[in-house]
Amino acid sequence: MVETEPPVAPNAEDYQSTGELFRAASERYEEFTIMRHKSDLTGEWLSHTWKDLRKAVDEIAAALAAEGVERGDRVAILANSRMEWCIVDLANFTLGAVTVPIYQSNLPDEVEYILDHSGARVVFVEDGEQLSKVQQIKANVPAVIRAIQFTGKVRSDDEFVRAFDRYRDTGREHMDAHPGVLEERLAAVTREDMATIVYTSGTTGRPKGAVLTHDALLFEIGSLGSVMRVDTTDETLLFLPMAHIFARVGFLVTLQCGFIVTFAESIATVMTNMAEVQPTFVFSVPRIYEKVYTTVTTRISKGLRLSKQMFGFALFVGRWISKLKHEGKWAWWKYPHLVFLGEMANMLVFSRLAKLFGGKLRFFISGGAPLPREIAEFMHSIGVLVLEGWGLTETTAAATLNTLTDYRFGAVGKVLPGCKVVVADDGELLIGGRNLLREYYKRPEATAETIIDGWFHTGDIGEIDDDGFVRITDRKKDLIVTSGGKNIAPQNIENWMKQDAFISQVMVYGDKRNYLVALVTLDELEVTKYADEKELEYESFPELTRHPRIRYKVDKAMEEKNKKLPSWETIKYWTILERDFEVGEELTPTLKVKRKVCTEKYWDILDGMYQGKTKGGR
Repeated sequence: MVETEPPVAPNAEDYQSTGELFRAASERYEEFTIMRHKSDLTGEWLSHTWKDLRKAVDEIAAALAAEGVERGDRVAILANSRMEWCIVDLANFTLGAVTVPIYQSNLPDEVEYILDHSGARVVFVEDGEQLSKVQQIKANVPAVIRAIQFTGKVRSDDEFVRAFDRYRDTGREHMDAHPGVLEERLAAVTREDMATIVYTSGTTGRPKGAVLTHDALLFEIGSLGSVMRVDTTDETLLFLPMAHIFARVGFLVTLQCGFIVTFAESIATVMTNMAEVQPTFVFSVPRIYEKVYTTVTTRISKGLRLSKQMFGFALFVGRWISKLKHEGKWAWWKYPHLVFLGEMANMLVFSRLAKLFGGKLRFFISGGAPLPREIAEFMHSIGVLVLEGWGLTETTAAATLNTLTDYRFGAVGKVLPGCKVVVADDGELLIGGRNLLREYYKRPEATAETIIDGWFHTGDIGEIDDDGFVRITDRKKDLIVTSGGKNIAPQNIENWMKQDAFISQVMVYGDKRNYLVALVTLDELEVTKYADEKELEYESFPELTRHPRIRYKVDKAMEEKNKKLPSWETIKYWTILERDFEVGEELTPTLKVKRKVCTEKYWDILDGMYQGKTKGGR
C-alpha cells in the first residue's frame, strides 16, 4: 500500500469527547497504518490501518451495548499492552463507558479491590492466566456480568466468558439489527463525562482511583501533540503497561498526530524489537536508560585497549558537541573541526550503538520516575536524545516536557501549553489546569486533601528556574530527615548507586536516624555472567549473592560511590538481598520502589543495621 501525503491533523480541542476525536482521526488517516504487532504464528510484523482499527472498535462498542453497558458504566481491562487493549479503550470512549485499567501483575485480591471499588460490569482479560484471577474472586464481585478473553482457548460451556473474536461477531450482529446505535451513543457523551478511572500503583497502601474526564484527556492530547513534533511518518515502540497513564496517553496522542504504534512482544524483548521495528521515538522509564548506560560502559571496560581508546575518544567528542548543543551554541559552520571529529566518532563507535535502537531513533521521552542527569548527558553524548517530562496519574500524565528544540538536562522541561505549575512556600510543586483529575473515586476526603483552591498538590519538591525549566529534587513524603536535622533526597542517592552494572535496585533508609543504611539487590544477568567468566562455584543465584567474590565487588562499588557523596549522604551500612525486587511486590509496574512495603518487609534487616546485628557490606 502506498501512503499518500497525510491530511491536516485533527485538533483535539475541536471535539466533545475522546471517542469523537477518534472517529475524526480514523476518517482523516483512513488508509494509513496505525498499529503493528508480531504474529505468534509466523513471527512477522503485521500492520493495521486506521480503517481496520475503526471496524474493530465499532464492533466491540456494539457488543458492549448489546451487553447492556450504559453511559457511565465501568469496563475493566486486565491485560498487558497490546492492540486489543486500545480497541477496548476506544470502544468505551465511543459508548461513554468508563475504562478501568488493571495491571496484569496485580494479584487476585488487588484485582478484586479494583473491580469491587469501581463497580465494573465487564472485564476484558488477556488470557487464561488473567481470567483465573477473576474467576477466583468472582463471587465477591457480583456486579461483573461478563469476562472477555483476548487470547487462548475459551470453554464453550462457560456462560461467563466470551472469546474476543466471537464478541466482535456479536457486535456486528447488533449493529445490523440496530443501525445508528453507536452514533446515538457517541453524540450523548460530553467533555465533563468520566472517561476513565485510573488506580494509582499504591506505593503507600490501597490505590486511589483518579477520575479523568474526556476534557482532561482531550486537553492532554492536544497539549502534548502541539510540542512533540511527530506525524504519520513516525513510529513508536510501545512496551510500558497501558494501565499506567504515561503509556496510555503516549498511545492516545496518535489520535491527533497519526503516528504508528507498534507493540513490543514483551519488556524482555524490547531491545530486539527495537532493532527490528526501527522506531523514530519511544516512551520509556529511566531504568531502561540506566541499563543501557551500565551495559555499554561495562562492555567497554572489559574490551581491548584499542576499543577503550576508541570509545574514550568518541565519548570525549560526543560530550563536547552535546555541551554546545545543550547551551544553544552549536552551529556546524562555527566548528568545522568538531564536525569532522564527530563524523569519525560516529563511524568508529556511535553508529554501532545507534543500531541497538534500530538506527532511525530521533528521541526518547522519559517519564514515570526521575532520570539522573548524568544518564541523560551520557545518552546525548552517544547520539541519543532523551527528553524528560514530569506529571502524575492525577494530572493525566505530563504537565511539563523537554522538547526537541528546547531542552535542559537535569530538568523535566517547561510547562506544557495551557497547564500551570507553581512552587508553594514549602517547596512543593502545585499543578493547575484542565488536565487535573475531577476527583478520587468514592474518596471525597482524599480529594479535598489533594486539590486545594483548584491546585493539585503533587507531593514533589522542586523549583522553576528563570528560563522556565522545572526541576524535581525529591518526593515530599520520601525526604529523609536524619536525627541530626539533615534533609536528604533518597532517590538521588539510589540513582547514583544503581549506576554500577552489578546493582539492580537500592533502597535507602534513615529517617530520624543518625546515619543512612540501604537494601541492595543484584542484577542476576550481570552477576551470573561474571561468575561464569571467573568460574565461580555456585548452585543458585541466592547462593551466588553470598559469594565472597561477588560481595567484594559490590562492597567496593558502594564504597567508591560513597566517596563522591557529602558525608551526611553516604551509606554507612548496606545489606545485599538474595533476590531482586519484583513488580507487584517491592516494585510498582513502572519499577519504582514501594518504600513502605520494603520497610515493613525487611524491617528486621534495616533495624539490625542500627543495632549491630546486620552490617551487610561494611
